[in-house]
Amino acid sequence: MGDDLKQKMLGAVTWSTIDRFGQQAVQLVIGMILARLLSPDDYGLLGMVMIFAALSFVLVESGFGQALIRKVDATETDYNTIFYFNIVVSVFLYILLYFLAPFIALFFNQPQLVSISRVIFIAILFNAFYLVPFSKLGKIMDFKSLAKINLSSTIGSGLIGVVMAFLGFGVWALVAQQVMYHFFRMIFFYLYVKWRPSALFSFTVIRSFWKFSIHLLGTSVLNVIFNYIFVIILGKFYRRSEVGYYTQGNKLNETFNFTFVSILVGSTYSLFAQIQNDDERFRRIFREIAQKTSIVTFPVMLGLIAAATPLIDVVWSAKFLPSVPYFQLLCLASLFAPLYTLNISALNSRGESKITFRIEIFKKMLILISLALTFSYGIMSMLWGYALASILAYLISILYIKNSIQHFIKHQLLDFSQSLIIGFVIALVIYFIGFIKIPNIFLLSLQLISAATIYLFVIRMFYVELYRNGLVFLNSKLAGIVKIVFRKES
Repeated sequence: MGDDLKQKMLGAVTWSTIDRFGQQAVQLVIGMILARLLSPDDYGLLGMVMIFAALSFVLVESGFGQALIRKVDATETDYNTIFYFNIVVSVFLYILLYFLAPFIALFFNQPQLVSISRVIFIAILFNAFYLVPFSKLGKIMDFKSLAKINLSSTIGSGLIGVVMAFLGFGVWALVAQQVMYHFFRMIFFYLYVKWRPSALFSFTVIRSFWKFSIHLLGTSVLNVIFNYIFVIILGKFYRRSEVGYYTQGNKLNETFNFTFVSILVGSTYSLFAQIQNDDERFRRIFREIAQKTSIVTFPVMLGLIAAATPLIDVVWSAKFLPSVPYFQLLCLASLFAPLYTLNISALNSRGESKITFRIEIFKKMLILISLALTFSYGIMSMLWGYALASILAYLISILYIKNSIQHFIKHQLLDFSQSLIIGFVIALVIYFIGFIKIPNIFLLSLQLISAATIYLFVIRMFYVELYRNGLVFLNSKLAGIVKIVFRKES
């Protein structure tokens, strides 16, 4: 990896780490407060409408953001065309969903969803205004500014949600938190990015991007629908509280899984796009990232499955303990998600969005088959089928990576097999510690300390270079903090 590109990548990973850990830490604290002020029913109501908001965000972006990042010589006409496209689509979708709100409420048999939907969908308009500035920062790998924007927006919207929950607004506290998050992002993006739209538009730009973007759009739409498929099933056939339990279990899973995806592989698309034509270099960097991703994600995700009960009790409180089996099965389904995302990112960066769309269609077909076979046996059986389908989809994706960058399948499997074994060992230790009869907060602490001790020992023994690089990184950051402190004192 060239020095300049390596420095950019290290900076991207550093600020992505700050961004993700910072956001998730803030969201976790805010979520812990809200979970004690609100009921599972409140979270259930929000979960029922979020699929429509998430789907709208995808339709507004339409895959053009990644197309802008991938295009080496993007012009002002390109940026302005996509900006106006985003705005027009967002206005159309908001009007459409505004009038569809009564039908959404009727489908779930929840009259409150009419007013909730019409307010929360305002976020679609705010989202459209900052997509181009977001792409501009991603293109130059300015993850420092992205981190500041995301953290500021998360803190601001979270505080509003907490205050409203204290004042007894119930589900509206969650609605306000969602809407204000996108409002704050819109404001901050234009403060950090010195770009303003001009009177430029070209249908030629839309047509030139469309061939690449259409497959990304198709993939994203499928992902949203299937990410919320259990919310739809639970909302239609089960109690509202069950949607709340699932939503909270899924939120905690995403807190960890999304953090790993964003930190470890989230910045790889911009990197891979810059080296897309250098196969040997591409393969070497890809494998290095895959190995480091595995040694972090497998031990943590398997450990979380083993520690689920005290974790849910401590984080969300005892009233959300029915979320435990949801959380465990969703963690299992997400076990290979960072590696799967890495494969998809690599293929997209090489212009193979058609292939990634094909992989997603195959994955969704597996999920649909599993749902059809397990629906009559209940939600837990459906989630087991979902987990199996997700793991099989990753195994399918490695076949396409082999063809694209000539990375042998046995090497791809070896890249994560040792990490998987380490993860199982740590999970077993945590599981047996769970039989100790002590309060959950102390039990969770004991499990975490034991897991961390084993993990550090393994890294020190078998991943010497990673251990040393980690120490160097921590020492450099501590030294930087000390310098700042002494500078202020002097």
